[in-house]
Amino acid sequence: MNVLEIRNLTKKFGDFAAVDNMTLSVREGEIFGFLGANGAGKSTTINMIASLLRSTKGEIDLLGRSISANARFAKSNIGIVPQDIAIYEDMTAYENVRFFAGLYGLRGETLKERTAEALEFVGLGDKHKSYPKNFSGGMKRRLNIACAIAHRPKLIIMDEPTVGIDPQSRNYILNSVKKLNEMGSTIIYTSHYMEEVEEICTRIAIVDHGKIIADGTKEQLKSIITDTKEIWIGVRSAEPVQVEALKAIPGVLSVRVEEQTVMVSSKAEVGNLNRIIQQLIKDQAEIRSVEEQAPNLEAVFLTLTGRNLRD
Repeated sequence: MNVLEIRNLTKKFGDFAAVDNMTLSVREGEIFGFLGANGAGKSTTINMIASLLRSTKGEIDLLGRSISANARFAKSNIGIVPQDIAIYEDMTAYENVRFFAGLYGLRGETLKERTAEALEFVGLGDKHKSYPKNFSGGMKRRLNIACAIAHRPKLIIMDEPTVGIDPQSRNYILNSVKKLNEMGSTIIYTSHYMEEVEEICTRIAIVDHGKIIADGTKEQLKSIITDTKEIWIGVRSAEPVQVEALKAIPGVLSVRVEEQTVMVSSKAEVGNLNRIIQQLIKDQAEIRSVEEQAPNLEAVFLTLTGRNLRD
């Protein structure tokens, strides 16, 4: 069963199509990775699913019902964890969750029980009387999640839920996503951290310029670039590296440079490692290590879109 179906969805702002005739489906029980660089159209799509933005054309069905014709049904079955933390600093943790759960239609004893349950789930049960202004960034993120899940939605949309938090809080949230999925929730997950997507997502769609350009499991997406190889070269400093000169070497598809790593994506059949090394030596980059990496999602994304996920 498809929890979510999107057909020919389009959103235009003037002559610019932020989402361009998009069609995709999310199956029940999936943790669905929705990936795109900034400006690719994923946030606009999420806002239309959440009924925060009206589409120019196209259809969105939730559990077989049109969200435009069944607004209350859609609202009660979708939980949104926004990228920007949406909580009230001058309300306690308990009051925050109770307020948002009430917006989803919970009342009476059910409201009280679900509020306490959601706080316990995110590890904030003992902080129910505390104010978020005294919370760490990770705790605020977890409270944000509690506000979105208290009504037990069938579909949870998590838009960059681990931005700006410490590794311990990130691991806690990722484990929470897995538990929510095991408890029966279908999840749409967006992130600029590809390692998170690799770890938790069962299927992934890549969006670019408002269109879905690839859709499948991690293995299926990686199979797209079996004719490419990734060469990672450790350097003392990447500052002297001439990226355009590396790109001009036959067989080189793309080049990424970080502080102490040069990552070259190349056609697998072209033996160009010596020329790449020679160019780095010419650039006076001090080489410390050279290794070939197995294809990963970052390489798939870069190959398909021509840019990094964090661009």
